[in-house]
Amino acid sequence: MKTHTKESQDQITPRRALEILQEGNDRFIKNLKAHRDLLEQANETRDGQWPFATILSCIDSRTSAELIFDQGLGDIFSVRIAGNVINTDILGSMEFACKLAGSKLIVVLGHSKCGAVKGACDHVEMGNLTELLSKIQPAVYEEKITTSDRNSNNSLFVQNVATINVKRSVKSIIERSFILEQMVENGEIGVVGAWHDIETGKVSFYDDVMYIKDDKNPKFTVADLRH
Repeated sequence: MKTHTKESQDQITPRRALEILQEGNDRFIKNLKAHRDLLEQANETRDGQWPFATILSCIDSRTSAELIFDQGLGDIFSVRIAGNVINTDILGSMEFACKLAGSKLIVVLGHSKCGAVKGACDHVEMGNLTELLSKIQPAVYEEKITTSDRNSNNSLFVQNVATINVKRSVKSIIERSFILEQMVENGEIGVVGAWHDIETGKVSFYDDVMYIKDDKNPKFTVADLRH
């Protein structure tokens, strides 16, 4: 597997970036890891990096973007925070990754059995974790399907909240960053939400929060997010 260069990065569209990640995850779940020389990649990227995608995921030790998408050194920007929540620092990192470093796709990756989401479901308060979990609380209140046992012992409730949290984060990226909003509008980048099943390793992408403007979706505008 070749190391990405400025030329190869320029040729990747947001849609192709999504396909590369899907292909990598397919290799991962089939245990067919692509051959790559990581030391060689380290040498080839010593003077610069050209990652084709930026992935916001949870700090969970079972959700390593490089592994579950079978990517090497210099391939992706990996942003990790408990509960895959959005804050100003993360938005700034994404703006750097896309506007300055050429990344073509942003993925918000949630996962099953997320400890941060469970903590938010149980309204946990503990030191600085309290503020972090408060960013997930809106997803807890937005979940209207579950009428009883609205706590971490209810796995379906936890999964529903985690899904809502991912989709809220996707929309928050575009709503809170004018730079990224314009790049999506111009078809320069895409933003999509995804779900990682830690039992099977499979990553599924959410069609209803897949904001990629191209031939497959030419009529999409950022205004669609407001509805």
